[in-house]
Amino acid sequence: MAGERQARLADRIRVILAERLDKGLRDPRLGFVTITDVRVSGDLQHASVFYTVLGTDEERASSAAALASATGMLRSEVGRQLSTRLVPTLEFIPDALPENASNISALLREAHERDAEVARLAQGAAHAGEADPYTRPDSEDDAEH
Repeated sequence: MAGERQARLADRIRVILAERLDKGLRDPRLGFVTITDVRVSGDLQHASVFYTVLGTDEERASSAAALASATGMLRSEVGRQLSTRLVPTLEFIPDALPENASNISALLREAHERDAEVARLAQGAAHAGEADPYTRPDSEDDAEH
């Protein structure tokens, strides 16, 4: 029951913040921010808001500063739209998702290249030793031993 309430509250906060950020803040430092996840603590007092920023490291840093300075205003907006007695504090955390995705893509590309190399080497390969290395009984007398 409590977990379900946390999930509903987290989802509602994510929607409220995403809509508010779509309208824009009066802060030129804010880049193209996407809210990727919101996790609310068990006591519903704190919300960790995960986000990504499209752009360079500088744009990510300036967007983080813009979100930090707008946290109070965004919390007020969340409080205005929620029907809860207490409004959770908001903590904005950069989500490492894009960096992980590009790293995974690079690893997959490298694995694919290695697989292709192994397949290329295997084309001209022959078995070592006999074609069928397993010994089989020549007659039924051998099978009984």
